[in-house]
Amino acid sequence: MLRTGYIILTAAVLLFFTACASTSNPGLAHEHVNRGIMYAGKGMYDLAMVEYNRAIENDPQCARAYNDRGNIYFLKGQYELAVKEYKRAVDIDRKYARAYSNLGFAYLMLRQYEPALAEFSNAIKNNPRYAKAYNNRGLVYFAMGKYKRAILDYSRAIAIDPELAKPYDNRGAAYMLTGDIERACADFSRACGLGLCETYDMAKSRGYCRFDYIAFVPAGESGSPGSLASASEATAPTLFSTSSPSS
Repeated sequence: MLRTGYIILTAAVLLFFTACASTSNPGLAHEHVNRGIMYAGKGMYDLAMVEYNRAIENDPQCARAYNDRGNIYFLKGQYELAVKEYKRAVDIDRKYARAYSNLGFAYLMLRQYEPALAEFSNAIKNNPRYAKAYNNRGLVYFAMGKYKRAILDYSRAIAIDPELAKPYDNRGAAYMLTGDIERACADFSRACGLGLCETYDMAKSRGYCRFDYIAFVPAGESGSPGSLASASEATAPTLFSTSSPSS
């Protein structure tokens, strides 16, 4: 009799776990994530969080939902909570470059520079063409006062995606702090050509860039090993321009 009761109990436990497993619904989770993204885009963060929570309820292995839930915490300035969510995302998907980058970004905001460097490097390892990860790793080096290392990462970001304004803006700030005003103003001009003019305007108002600057074009962009182009032909960084966390 006792053995019979044990068998029945074991069967009940197995049925319970089977039922729990069968409730996973990745398709429905994806729908909730998409609704969350829509709400987040409208600044309706609480409603977005509800949708991400529902996504996880339907699929506890949905790395995207954890990443995007981390984004909500990040946008609210709750960086430690964001770190926990991004970590869950990369624990599920070890190749999730954006989640690694977002994790690095959260560490950067917490001024935990070594972990930030490690996570941006993980993002780059999983996606070597991830220009924003190079830009953001450059921000960490910049914050650490390693301006030459920062310049290298900003330059890599620019080489991958020359249409991103922020790496030019940031590289210009690094050049400025290393005393290379010519290249700084050239990069600010190029950022302005791409729609990011705050630093260029500030530099001109403070007398650093004293005229409508001609932009230095690095080797390979205009044929010669460092030629000049008019500001209207060029494309160029505000001090410490960051990228937003990515979905």
